Amino acid sequence: MEEVNGGLIKLICCVKKSDWGRIGRESTVARLYYRNTGFNIDQNQPYAEFWMGTHESGPSYVGDTENLTLKEWIERNPSVLGETVLNKWGTDFPFLFKVLSVAKALSIQAHPDKDLATSLHKEQPSAYKDDNHKPEMALALTQFEALCGFVSLEELKVIVRTTPEIVEVIGNAKAEQVLNLNEDDGKEEIRLLLQSVFTDIMTVCKDVTAEVLAKLISRLNFEGQARHLTDKEQLILQLEKQYPADVGVLAAYLLNYVKLNPGEALYLGSNEPHAYLYGESVECMANSDNVIRAGLTPKQRDVKILCSMLTYKQGFPDILKGTVVNPYTKRYLPPFDEFEVDRCILPQDSTTVFPSIPGPSIFLVVEGEGMMTTSSNEVVAEGDVLFASANTSITVATLSGLHLYRAGVSSRLFELHK
Repeated sequence: MEEVNGGLIKLICCVKKSDWGRIGRESTVARLYYRNTGFNIDQNQPYAEFWMGTHESGPSYVGDTENLTLKEWIERNPSVLGETVLNKWGTDFPFLFKVLSVAKALSIQAHPDKDLATSLHKEQPSAYKDDNHKPEMALALTQFEALCGFVSLEELKVIVRTTPEIVEVIGNAKAEQVLNLNEDDGKEEIRLLLQSVFTDIMTVCKDVTAEVLAKLISRLNFEGQARHLTDKEQLILQLEKQYPADVGVLAAYLLNYVKLNPGEALYLGSNEPHAYLYGESVECMANSDNVIRAGLTPKQRDVKILCSMLTYKQGFPDILKGTVVNPYTKRYLPPFDEFEVDRCILPQDSTTVFPSIPGPSIFLVVEGEGMMTTSSNEVVAEGDVLFASANTSITVATLSGLHLYRAGVSSRLFELHK
């Protein structure tokens, strides 16, 4: 099959229904899926993820063909990736693009680095379906909440001083060690103690977890009558309602509570703990579905692997606000080769250009309608997903307004290969 529309092809994409997803029409994922495929939405089902890419767990299909996946189409037309991408990754598409609609917390999880992913895939291929690492970035469509990375040493000390239930789990001696630590004690000493504290919490037996959480919830409900609970304490109450007697509720104390406004993004390298809590976002990542879970989930848990793999870096994560590319477009460029994301909001009666670049892109129309022009015109509207070949200049115009996202290979990679 040859390229169509001067390097633009429409894709038919995949949906995932996890119990943490938003229900029916409340879900942006459901709305986009309906617009993209024409399939009816079940108003009682949760629609969690909309996948765009080549991963075998949720492949996209080329729109005007009978069951030809994007992966197969790329293998037949490898030049669409461009020379730099082909030289680095072959015909393996480097990123996976998603939309998330989150109604309740996802698991406390991390994604393995390349070495660990390779060994896990070899040992447990049914659980770890590929051998790739999975750095990722979430860019908020609505207010979006997450737990991400470990709190600072100072905040950890405050938690130990004010949360007797944590001390009950880790013991008085370890609590004293935390309180006596200083930044001057060295990163490795701090890292090892944090690892020990987190591991103690994550591996505590179920009976003790249930007992300690009952005390914690009772105390917070009582104290909430006399004082304003902190954001983290209010989150703990909410998580316990979603996942009663789950050790992840306790572990949440140790992680940063992040609130993104629309248009803000956070990124995560391999081996960093996180849990998305609420809201809707676009998400981009290296082309992998490897997840190691340890709390806030009914799914398989690999607590030992998770506790041993984490970096235990401390401090609040970097929040990306986007770099202005033109009056309508911002670029979000995390420190990974595989991907970047552009956010483009076109008002009524406006036009912008996505210049030719040496790698492929995937465009997603989230709202509105307009025209995308290469060597021919393509009318686009909400729910449309388009693959753009390397070295394709695209003009986007709208009469009514258009909100779209572009995922592509990191522009830094092409700068290095000039």
